Amino acid sequence: MEALAVFGGSPCASSSLHSATDRNGSLSYSRKLILRTNHLAAFHSSPLFSWSPPCLRAKLRSKKNTPHIFLPHLVASMEDVEETYIMVKPDGVQRGLVGEIISRFEKKGFKLTGLKLFQCPKELAEEHYKDLKAKPFFPKLTEYITSGPVVCMAWEGVGVVASARKLIGATNPLQAEPGTIRGDLAVQTGRNVIHGSDSPENGVREIALWFKEGELCPWTQAQAPWLRE
Repeated sequence: MEALAVFGGSPCASSSLHSATDRNGSLSYSRKLILRTNHLAAFHSSPLFSWSPPCLRAKLRSKKNTPHIFLPHLVASMEDVEETYIMVKPDGVQRGLVGEIISRFEKKGFKLTGLKLFQCPKELAEEHYKDLKAKPFFPKLTEYITSGPVVCMAWEGVGVVASARKLIGATNPLQAEPGTIRGDLAVQTGRNVIHGSDSPENGVREIALWFKEGELCPWTQAQAPWLRE
């Protein structure tokens, strides 16, 4: 009955049980061993495990979409290196928070590929925030970004866009979690210290917008093998 429960009443299981008895009606040693391993297979019936009884393997092979690889490795192999644009806004520069902010990204393990102190012209600020042009706060926003120098940064890494957004925190610092940059260092939305790209596509666009050709520095990160498999 155990064999039938394990394999759902499959022919290979029932035939094994039927032919397993000797003349005295008792199970032979080899058949007992098969039933014991079949019983253990109930706890390892997932195709993610490397071992399964022959008849179960035959069933699995019939399912074309059955994965034969451990799931986290499959997910990891699908992850791509991304780029994101991070900018310390004028209030963050004036308050001396540049080093603190860079340190948080470095400790996370991301690679800095571009860095400069820059006075943003009005035309660039308007182009950067063009999606917000219809908003009533747009003039005030561009005035804020051009009010003093900003620190432009290009960062690279696996999942860097989403991870950077978590490090930065909510747009309104009063809603940002403690431990995030805005949650720890800012108070008002109008002075929220830092900007970060909201998608991989915008990361590429904004880096191209704020950095000229030759200003980025590709390099090999020595600690990379200790950050990713």
